[in-house]
Amino acid sequence: MTTGLHPGGPPQDPRPTGNQPLPRQERVGEAALHADNRTRSSVITARAAASFDPVGRSVATARSFVRDTLQGWGFADIVDDAVVLTSELVTNAVVHAGTSADVLCLRSDDGVRIEVGDRYPEREIPLQAAAVNMGNPDREGGRGLQLCAALAGRWGVDYTPTHKQVWFQLDLPERPVGTRTAGPSLPAELLPLADGRVRVAVVQIDRAGAINAWNEDAEELFGYAAELVIGKPLTDLAAWPHTPGTSTGIVEALQLSRWEGSYGVRGASGRVIPVYASHLRVRDTGGEPSTVCLLVREHERAVLQTPLRGQSPDATNSAEGQALDPFEVFIGSPAPDDLDGLLQRTVERARDMLDADSAFLLLATDDETELEVRASTGLPSARQRFARVPVDAGPGRYGSARMPAVHDDLTAVPGAVPLLSGTGMRSVVTVPLKVEGRLTGSLGVAAESPSRYSNEEALRLQFAADRIAFAVESARLGELERLRRGSLSFLVEASDLLAGTLDRDQTLALMAQMTIPTLATWCAVYTIADQASEPYLSYVLHEDEDRIDGVKALLSKIPPPEPIPTPGARVWSAPAQAAHEAALRTSMRSLGLGEPATVSSGIGTTLATASAVGGETVVLPLVARNRVIGMLTLGKPSDEHFRQEILELAEDLSRRAALALDNARLYSERTAISQSLQRSLLPPDLPHIEGVEVEVIYRAAGEGNEVGGDFYDLFPIRDDAYGFAIGDVCGTGPNAAAVTGLARHALRLLAREGLNGPAVLERLNSAILDEGARSRFLTLLYGELWPQEDGSALLKVVCAGHPLPLRLRQDGTVEPAAEPQPLLGVMEDLELYEQTVTLDPGDVLLCVTDGVTERREGTRMLGDDGLTDVLTTCTGLTAGAVAARIMRAVERFASDAPSDDMAILAMRVAGLQKD
Repeated sequence: MTTGLHPGGPPQDPRPTGNQPLPRQERVGEAALHADNRTRSSVITARAAASFDPVGRSVATARSFVRDTLQGWGFADIVDDAVVLTSELVTNAVVHAGTSADVLCLRSDDGVRIEVGDRYPEREIPLQAAAVNMGNPDREGGRGLQLCAALAGRWGVDYTPTHKQVWFQLDLPERPVGTRTAGPSLPAELLPLADGRVRVAVVQIDRAGAINAWNEDAEELFGYAAELVIGKPLTDLAAWPHTPGTSTGIVEALQLSRWEGSYGVRGASGRVIPVYASHLRVRDTGGEPSTVCLLVREHERAVLQTPLRGQSPDATNSAEGQALDPFEVFIGSPAPDDLDGLLQRTVERARDMLDADSAFLLLATDDETELEVRASTGLPSARQRFARVPVDAGPGRYGSARMPAVHDDLTAVPGAVPLLSGTGMRSVVTVPLKVEGRLTGSLGVAAESPSRYSNEEALRLQFAADRIAFAVESARLGELERLRRGSLSFLVEASDLLAGTLDRDQTLALMAQMTIPTLATWCAVYTIADQASEPYLSYVLHEDEDRIDGVKALLSKIPPPEPIPTPGARVWSAPAQAAHEAALRTSMRSLGLGEPATVSSGIGTTLATASAVGGETVVLPLVARNRVIGMLTLGKPSDEHFRQEILELAEDLSRRAALALDNARLYSERTAISQSLQRSLLPPDLPHIEGVEVEVIYRAAGEGNEVGGDFYDLFPIRDDAYGFAIGDVCGTGPNAAAVTGLARHALRLLAREGLNGPAVLERLNSAILDEGARSRFLTLLYGELWPQEDGSALLKVVCAGHPLPLRLRQDGTVEPAAEPQPLLGVMEDLELYEQTVTLDPGDVLLCVTDGVTERREGTRMLGDDGLTDVLTTCTGLTAGAVAARIMRAVERFASDAPSDDMAILAMRVAGLQKD
């Protein structure tokens, strides 16, 4: 949320100017008929503006903004109506329209105008001439305009091409002239105490925050003569940079239209004087703003303090005299509709009720053994939020959160309330929140001075805690249910993503990307190759990409976390310590201190990196198959602790990620083995044959971890004689690979023994059958080639169940170069024969496996005829060009990936080159 408060004066008109088109105005309802005579024509004495993000929590924040603004202006009588209307209109913008909402409050002499704008103008525009049908008043949405018509004196809707704005005006009730507020007559002993002479210091602060007026009472109270302080900023005299118990600094308070509160002013003697202040922002006739500050001693605050708004007459007369709900008395109405808003409102009201400097609220875990800090005010909440403390910190009633406790001075019992260590708080009272006898939380308030609280204050706080305990527990359970539903959705999506890949690097990247920024600000993944290996930093990710290299450099210089298989997250302090040390060294070098600039910077991280890694870091083990295979490290930049729900979700994610990472490792190992085996089944290189061009293309199908059944070979038998083969073993995998290896090596051995083609294949057939159950049938094209002196080539070919080789002549005709014969590995007695073919110069012999001819697209198949048609277009091409054109045609024939291995062997007789 961004907020701006400005002094009185004509407000800036948000409508477009220049050449932009004027906004279209549509008036809704009878109250809008006189919209031209609305508040904007009156003198605007103050304005307040705020913008709210499109999230559900913004509705509660907008209500608080309007409530605080109107109460600061002294318009307590119309606060409730304004808050209800604002809540409905902001809900329409941020929840239903899904855009940010701009809220503008304008104060005039006769009332308040509030405008709520969003950036979703594409809606039905109510027409003035048509009757407006508001629909069923009990429906969930669309009640904003109905409420405006019922509660506002004037209201309307303005449209522009980019914005839609709903405004309403609430008129101030008439009061008796001269009376703003009054109290009953009291006996003298009940009147507030004050010094004999009450001094009211009047200090005026200019636009720049400097003092330009300092009266005599200010001189008496603080000991400074006017000439010593005129021109100095008020913050130079302020004892605290922020108002105790709030997050508003004095600088911000001076910019507000009206503000009341306590802070300290350092007197001329050096002593801090607690004061109660009332600030009013004014402007002079020239339009120059300034702030008038009225200051009295803290114990005389009754002189300036605005009386609390009493119970409205309507509340007194309503519900037939029944008392208001104690919950609403403490929290206010309407109550925040989200847990964080309810808890924050609770600690603020508890602080104000006991006039404390700070307050805090902790919620118990399900097992009631620990308390988690969920809300605080007046404390460094970023450092404490989601921190955990034990329920029973020590013996006795003061060591347990299950009983009320009052500590007069924490300096006498250091560590009694760990949350307040180092905060300057000395006295504290804590009470438990219980529902049906079960501890659900703890509420506490604290003050900087000792002995501030007694059992009476403890009883008052306990009464308030009893009123809110059930509402807090209901809101907590609702939030927990939403978190669990979100966690289940997150884990389902994470499981799908992790199961969708078997690549190790991609799994590491997914693991980190799923955690950022959902679970943490930065993430690092360490992997462990085996039991004897040290953890290795494998992947680093930060939500700000510019800081990834710095975080990686920092982590690479420190020892990795110890690989402990114990489940759950554990805190790892090494990154934060290393970041702080690196930042210190960098700062010292920048000041010319410490080691010289020429010396290595050690960890070598920048101040930005140190800030990014300087918060809490947790480590979760990655355990798969009873072995730690790595660690998942999550970190935050600040001291804010990880929520227990986030850690539990991270633990679930780490278990899934560990299994996915181990599966990727196993798959990578299997793929490497398969690829190595596949390479061993193929010839290392092809021999050079004088006068013959040879080209081979091999494409393995499958997932990459299966050994294909297709193979080819070309090898020298003896001088001027070469053997070639192309075959296909039935199936894939280890059994097919065994037959493939047997066939390729047996062909070479038998051919070099001088056996002819049929004899080689008959002996290979016997060897395959000897494999027994592991045997697979084999289609094989085997031939022997002899280059001739006239430039031709003589071939003797045996085609055992394999697709027939095709011969491409120079005139473009294509014909089979062999006849089909029985395949191998089925029958014991084979009668094979070889055929002699002479290839003339320019002829091409094409040999393929059935993965080429059986390429399918639906019911269509390439087949022998389709292969023949493609080959006829290859006249005059080299062997490499022929093989490439055949492969392109096969790939384009179908859109799906090939389902079978493919091998292409092309030989073109180029003729012998003469010297």
